[in-house]
Amino acid sequence: MIRCPVSGRKTGGGLKSGESMLTREQHLTDEIEHPGQEPETQGSVALPDPPQKPMVGWYDPRQLIRTGMEVLISTILGRHSDHRLVEALASEDQTGECYDYTYHYDEDDDCCIPDHSRPRTSIWIDYAADVGDGWNSTYAIASHLATPRRDFRQPAGFGPTDVEWKTCRGDILVFGGDQVYPTASRHEYEARLYGPYDMALHQTTAPHPHVFAIPGNHDWYDSLVAFTRFFTARRWFAGWRTRQKRSYFALRLPHNWWLLGSDLQLGSDIDCPQLDYFTRLLRLMKQEERETGNAARIVLCHAEPHWLTSKKYGKLDPIYEEGESNLRLLEKRLENRVVLFLAGDLHYYRRHEAEDLSTQKIVAGGGGAFLHPTHSGLNGVSLEKIGGKSSGKGPGEVFIQRRCFPPPAVTRRLCWRNLLFPYFNVSRTFGLLTAVLYLLLTSSVVARLDDRRLDLKNLSLSLESIAGASLQTIFTSPVTIVFVVLCLLGVVLFTDSHSTRFRVVLGGIHGLLQVSAAFWLATTTTALVTRGLPTTWVTRFDVGGFPFSVDWRMLLAFIAILVGGYALGSFIMGLYLLISMNVFGRHSNEAFSSLAIQDWKNSIRMHVDEEGSLWVFPIGIRRVPRKWRSVPVGTAGPRKVPDDPKATDPELIEPPIVFRKTGTGWGKWRQMGVPEGDMRQPAVKE
Repeated sequence: MIRCPVSGRKTGGGLKSGESMLTREQHLTDEIEHPGQEPETQGSVALPDPPQKPMVGWYDPRQLIRTGMEVLISTILGRHSDHRLVEALASEDQTGECYDYTYHYDEDDDCCIPDHSRPRTSIWIDYAADVGDGWNSTYAIASHLATPRRDFRQPAGFGPTDVEWKTCRGDILVFGGDQVYPTASRHEYEARLYGPYDMALHQTTAPHPHVFAIPGNHDWYDSLVAFTRFFTARRWFAGWRTRQKRSYFALRLPHNWWLLGSDLQLGSDIDCPQLDYFTRLLRLMKQEERETGNAARIVLCHAEPHWLTSKKYGKLDPIYEEGESNLRLLEKRLENRVVLFLAGDLHYYRRHEAEDLSTQKIVAGGGGAFLHPTHSGLNGVSLEKIGGKSSGKGPGEVFIQRRCFPPPAVTRRLCWRNLLFPYFNVSRTFGLLTAVLYLLLTSSVVARLDDRRLDLKNLSLSLESIAGASLQTIFTSPVTIVFVVLCLLGVVLFTDSHSTRFRVVLGGIHGLLQVSAAFWLATTTTALVTRGLPTTWVTRFDVGGFPFSVDWRMLLAFIAILVGGYALGSFIMGLYLLISMNVFGRHSNEAFSSLAIQDWKNSIRMHVDEEGSLWVFPIGIRRVPRKWRSVPVGTAGPRKVPDDPKATDPELIEPPIVFRKTGTGWGKWRQMGVPEGDMRQPAVKE
């Protein structure tokens, strides 16, 4: 059993008595101006609730435009003005500063100085990535991480279920990238990240937990302005103390364990000063190895799981190949000291294990953002087995998938919701985009309502007749040709594939289907309106001596096309996403951002124990609460608790993974070892 010393940690909250009229933003500003202010103990004044934001509506046309502009600008600025270089030049320490947690800290007078008279023999660390999205999912994880102590049962299917694991809130909280969605800004950070975490853990008493963060691509969309404001300004982040000076860091842990957090920016690579920073830390690691005889072991945190992207796209795009880069060079220099790779970016839990059990690669990006699929599609790239540290095929360089959360069958079933695309989409405004597109494509059909050559009034509604009338309209209208070409080109470029042939074929089919549906809808609707209403259904009037007329038949046809375009265009889009994902394993991001599923969240809890072993607890929440109730003012802990009987409690996704001096194994009741019946034996980590 792992025991959890919690007596020295309790939560607090509330403003000082004279601050009852402060708004949340004023209180936040006061923290910025006085970053060293010691948090108060629990008070009796209720704080205002932060806004409870819904999941991001990625298919809202306004959101698409804003995100596109942010990505374009950040890509240009990130390429020509790398903020990481400024950090390195401005840093007071150029020798490889690390944050030493082999000792407890003296936090009197708001100092944070290692107390060498109190060495640490153990430490708890929480890890969450891809966090700041909708309120329900983000706060569910935040309140779980803020709870001082949580016990877990052995998950079903992994031996006796009466096994109990006792865990503590982390002494350190690590955010693994993409702290906020859709794009970084002060407002979004406060509403989608700080607000939920402040609600979960407003204040603490010493010893205070600390927080570190690495940026993901969404944090870079404002060139790290909001990120640095929250995490590198030595301020309080809710009840956690921030300490880092850069967007990357190194934590020195007991028993020569290390946790390194990298900043990959937007190019999925580290810069040269960052490479030098981590390389210099090797001297400290090797020095401790000589002094203690304990080999340095590293937990390496990246914002993106390059081992999965290289598997999926390495053969199609050279940028994803496991070739030379600063990141690969860093991993080579660290050698076999890296025993655990941690990454987010993909919003699920997936663990790969080296065949010799020496190393684990874990993706745990379920901190709050919409769910990503764990299935690969019928013809998609299988992730059951991936390459490792090099191109070799040795037992330590081939990784086998051991666990997914949720199971692939679950996400395969959830993907079918795309057939009801307008309903499951959060904003439900994407259909407006297809409605306008359909109207622009087919306005020439309505304009020829009384054209005798087209003769819509007597047109047969057979598929052949409608196709003929549509083609005649397209090829006799230059404007229509331009709109059709632009539509086809846009859909082809939207296709998620690094294969040009696949993109042209699948994207072309999707585009032709949308264009065909638009002209079928417009031609059929206009023909029915022409037949059903008399030609005299026209209103004529003068304005300032100028004659005007309104053809109500044409107006009715336009309305019908808009309504039909909203439903039909969205349905075809959903059908395309369903087939792309479940058959070809493509559009995993688009097919599930459309659904904005807030369930199946996850985080990682780690523990370095007194014997020098690292325990990794993968924790999942199958269904997050949709309803919350406030607790009485003055109550310690999260200020809102679940009030949803359908919600599920945090649970172990699988038994804890244990890194011992003799290798890696499964945790077992009251002992660290491989459970009975498990034929896999731990390998020695040299």
